[in-house]
Amino acid sequence: MPSAILRYISVIDAMNRFIGRIAMYLIFVLIAVLLWSSVSKVFLTPTMWTLETAQFVMVAYFVLGGPYSIQMGSNVRMDLFYGDWSPKTKAWVDAFTVFFLIFYLGVLLYGGLVSTAYSLGYFGDEPFHFFLNLLGTFFTEGPAAAGEKLGFLERSPTAWRPWLWPIKVVICLGVLLMILQSLAEFFRDIGRLRGVLD
Repeated sequence: MPSAILRYISVIDAMNRFIGRIAMYLIFVLIAVLLWSSVSKVFLTPTMWTLETAQFVMVAYFVLGGPYSIQMGSNVRMDLFYGDWSPKTKAWVDAFTVFFLIFYLGVLLYGGLVSTAYSLGYFGDEPFHFFLNLLGTFFTEGPAAAGEKLGFLERSPTAWRPWLWPIKVVICLGVLLMILQSLAEFFRDIGRLRGVLD
């Protein structure tokens, strides 16, 4: 296999391992938020922010830990026949079926980017043009000029009303990392079929 592909696999694995091992500690943040929610409901005045904060932390935990889960092979599989197959047969099947995963993740990423653009106040039909224009303005004219290009920022319809764009950016980042990890898994399966990787 070309050294660039082997390097890609090692870089993506290292990056997703690092992010995933940090993201797994979000479970303690989630526990703390839910514990505070319970304590405040029983002994103090109930807080408005705990439910949505718990939801946001859970989403971040899930999508940022997803690529690490793919890498470790701990994602859920329906194992009727797969467990009995040889490593080579598993690599063939995985190399084929990963394209269904990549397609699905690509659709998710597109929807996430459209939703993120909407949350930043863009109501048009070309979210990619909006993001390119926003980034170009940020790097050429500065953050203040880029901020002027934003529209009405979407907020949650609850009483707390947090902005939704930060969690939507996290979702897009997590899905992008899953796509990159899926490509690394595809290259790893090709390497197994060629006998280069074990």
